[in-house]
Amino acid sequence: MTDEANIPSQVNSWIAQQLIRHVPCNIVVLDRDFKIIMANDNFVEMFGDVTGKHCFEAYKKRKKTCSDCMAVKTFEDGKPRIKDESGIDKDNRQAHFVVQTAPVYNEVGEIRHIIEISYDVTDARNLQRQYNLLFERVPCFVSIIDRDLKIVRTNEFVRKTFGDQTGEHCYKLYKLRSEMCEECPALKTFKDGRSYRTKQVSFDKEGKRTSLIVSTAPLSKSGEDFDHVIEMAIDVTKSETLYEELLSQREFSAKLIESAMDALVASDASGKVNTFNPAAEKLFGVSADAVIGKMDFWSFQPRGFVDEIKQGDKPITALDTVVTDQKGREIPVRFSSTKITKKEEVIGWSTFLQDLRAYKELEKENIENERLASVGQTVAQLAHGIKNILTGLQGGMYVIKSGIKRGSSEKTNKGWHMLERNVSRITDLVKGFLSFSKGHVPEVRMSDPVKIAEEVFELYRDAAEKKGVELRFEPAGPLDAAPLDAEDIHTCLENLVSNAIDACQVSDRGGQMVSIGVSEKEKVILYEVADTGRGMEYDIKNKVFTTFFTTKGLGGTGLGLMVTRKIVQEHGGKINVESKRGEGSVFRIRLPRKRLPSLPGGNGGGGVTAIK
Repeated sequence: MTDEANIPSQVNSWIAQQLIRHVPCNIVVLDRDFKIIMANDNFVEMFGDVTGKHCFEAYKKRKKTCSDCMAVKTFEDGKPRIKDESGIDKDNRQAHFVVQTAPVYNEVGEIRHIIEISYDVTDARNLQRQYNLLFERVPCFVSIIDRDLKIVRTNEFVRKTFGDQTGEHCYKLYKLRSEMCEECPALKTFKDGRSYRTKQVSFDKEGKRTSLIVSTAPLSKSGEDFDHVIEMAIDVTKSETLYEELLSQREFSAKLIESAMDALVASDASGKVNTFNPAAEKLFGVSADAVIGKMDFWSFQPRGFVDEIKQGDKPITALDTVVTDQKGREIPVRFSSTKITKKEEVIGWSTFLQDLRAYKELEKENIENERLASVGQTVAQLAHGIKNILTGLQGGMYVIKSGIKRGSSEKTNKGWHMLERNVSRITDLVKGFLSFSKGHVPEVRMSDPVKIAEEVFELYRDAAEKKGVELRFEPAGPLDAAPLDAEDIHTCLENLVSNAIDACQVSDRGGQMVSIGVSEKEKVILYEVADTGRGMEYDIKNKVFTTFFTTKGLGGTGLGLMVTRKIVQEHGGKINVESKRGEGSVFRIRLPRKRLPSLPGGNGGGGVTAIK
């Protein structure tokens, strides 16, 4: 026999021994006990060396035959079968494969063995599962549409929002329309195979309007014909609503800034002005066009506050300060400034400024009006006061006439004393009123507020002691000098201390005491004169500053507290009283430093010009 004649048997031998061993799929041979009598290299690599083991042990780590075993059926009827299977590989990982069984006949036609060929599809299955998961869970609407514009498949997001209507036309599902859209992106893609992006309005299954950004693309391999389009849509309803709200808020903010009565100056992180409203234009005398992006934010801030604004982490407020306009003029303002940050990063600054020029003028007018109102109230009472004194004069004249007629020198002298007393009263009254009404310019100089009060204390200490009243001086500590008319303030305290001592003398309680206090808080100088006298009832307390009212009978004119209030007002301050019957009174003079009269030459405390 030649070598050529031996080729078929050599091929058969090679097929039996080599091809089956090296073929890139799993091949095993099972006997009727379902034991593996042969396994190729590929199978051993995947499931290990399982020769002699049952197939269900090798594939699935089971202890008995599977209920739907294809090998059992093939042994019974000799028919080949194919099926998807899953099992566990040698590393205990889940494996997926396609299994095909076929009978192996012996010489007499009996099926003694079965050959199983399987293909590992684990990676393909995993990829398919990942694709399905991505398709289903991607947070946008995904649809597969055929050439009839019918829905072939939708993802979970579509079904939840629009309902499950596979097989329905896309325009009915998304638009509730009975015919296709005029500008259908899917139809355009079918015509030219290109991708399209457009904005659409749809309606969900409850009829609610939804705004979508829709993208379509051909579902095919590159260069091949296609029968389906994938359509992806993103719901931009909330973004659209938010955008409209932001536009509305922006317009509102812009109108608010434009119409604000207070000046607003704001800057970016570099300090360049980026906001300058009409009120700021009016305050500084320069247009926004000349400022925004060109001028420095800090040039519009009050003097002495720039470093504080730059370095401060909290808003800064000043109730009364000045800025300088473009002509170098000082303008009184109330201002607040704050640093603008974003995630702890400084992105700019903003300052609000209220023009106080009109307020300052009104303040001066109010002080003058208050004084004139007091004068007017005083004049209204003047006639009544003089009438009472004239009644006393007439009484004295009557007594004198009566004494002359009767030749009684005693009666004549009594009448004469009555005339003298009432003439003196009317003289004091008229002089005091003239002094009160004509006004004067305070002689302002830098004075020690504590020393003024101490001088009054020293002046009245002995007199109070003789009258059985303890006089105390209670300063809170040394104070900075202030622009004051020391004589006028001295007069105010004299009036209050004198009245307090008199109030103690007419009290029924023992251990009477008057205290003089002087302190300062938040740049307001405070004088207090308190007594433990008999106090005042409500109606009396309301009269002490406004009329000729006096509780001293014929010994007083009622002008002392009116003069005191006038002096306090000339210093830009206020005076008030707290009193309760039987418990005493407290008179308080408050002098804000910012309102004190200016020193000669324009320097000093406040910018409240003394009243002439």
